[in-house]
Amino acid sequence: MLGAVTTTTVSVLPVFLTAGLAVQISAELGFDPAGLGLVVALFFGVSALASLPCGWLVERYGSGPTSRLAVLGAALVMAAVALFARSYPALVAILLGSAWCNVLGQLAANLTLARYVPAHRLGLSFGVKQAAIPAATLLAGAAVPAVALTLGWRWAFVMGAGLALAALLVAPRDTVGRAPTPANPGERATGALSVIGVAAGLAAASSSALGIFLVASAVDQGIDPAAAGLTLTLGSVVGLTLRLLHGWAADRRSGGHVAVVTGSLVLGAGGLALLAVPGTPALVIGTVLGFGLGWAWPGLLQFAVVRLNPSAPAAATSIVQVGVYGGGFAGPAAFGFLAAHASFPTAWLAGAATMLVAAVLMGLGRRMLVAHQASRSASAIAS
Repeated sequence: MLGAVTTTTVSVLPVFLTAGLAVQISAELGFDPAGLGLVVALFFGVSALASLPCGWLVERYGSGPTSRLAVLGAALVMAAVALFARSYPALVAILLGSAWCNVLGQLAANLTLARYVPAHRLGLSFGVKQAAIPAATLLAGAAVPAVALTLGWRWAFVMGAGLALAALLVAPRDTVGRAPTPANPGERATGALSVIGVAAGLAAASSSALGIFLVASAVDQGIDPAAAGLTLTLGSVVGLTLRLLHGWAADRRSGGHVAVVTGSLVLGAGGLALLAVPGTPALVIGTVLGFGLGWAWPGLLQFAVVRLNPSAPAAATSIVQVGVYGGGFAGPAAFGFLAAHASFPTAWLAGAATMLVAAVLMGLGRRMLVAHQASRSASAIAS
């Protein structure tokens, strides 16, 4: 689990480090917040395109080699940013090259957990893995006062590259002589997983706006900037905690994980709708529901997909991740357009409606999975 969490953290670090050091980087390279948003959107767009091929690579070569490849790739990308990012186009080109590292690291970590973590701790392990993404954000934030404001932002990337190389020491290694379970494509319920992937994409499109626009929206509605920033911190802590609790609770249930995700999305939609209401109480409650339920489900969903597809966990989760990355690409752009041309409340209500649609599709995907499992059981009995 340590190796999987380390791989996840390091492989996503380049883009979060860029976001955390955006003020210092933009002052030298000359781009505005819209430029940063474009980088992040393109990063998730390339990640969506890379998801299915990377899923095949992880299943074909195993979690050990692909984990080390992802970590080494992230180290090279951060070193390249430090040495060669002398303009905004160069920065964009280098960072887009890191998208495959993120996808490969995520899927390799999924396969590692599915293969080597005991079944009664698998849910918690996925919760811890997803908590590694906020951990990358914390590392990026800590790099601002510790490195960027003293030695310069390029040295932060040099240290990030060194951290990634050190992570090779704990990167997962496949157990020698352990034969992989043969994957039968018919067992993956591709149709159901595709519906769930679309639902996850819509949910991610709505949820991704929380971390990006929450403070700006609150200030626009008259909330003090300091209070708005503290509310964002509260939401991040709640989201991190709920990701762990989701995993802990999953290990104590025999099933129904996708149904829990569906319910979380319904309540999360209520939280997004509350963000359209002026006032501090609505802001705090909406933030807690939005982060705690509307954006704490990815680990639980990946766990559910792995449990239902034990023969090819990386390939199965790659189908769902296409939707998640696609939502991360389109969501912030759509939200920003609505906020700029209508209002923040309109954008939040649109996000709430989108999340409700995601909940409906998630429920439909669950029913398709249940029907698929029943069909497989009936075929097994007949044979």
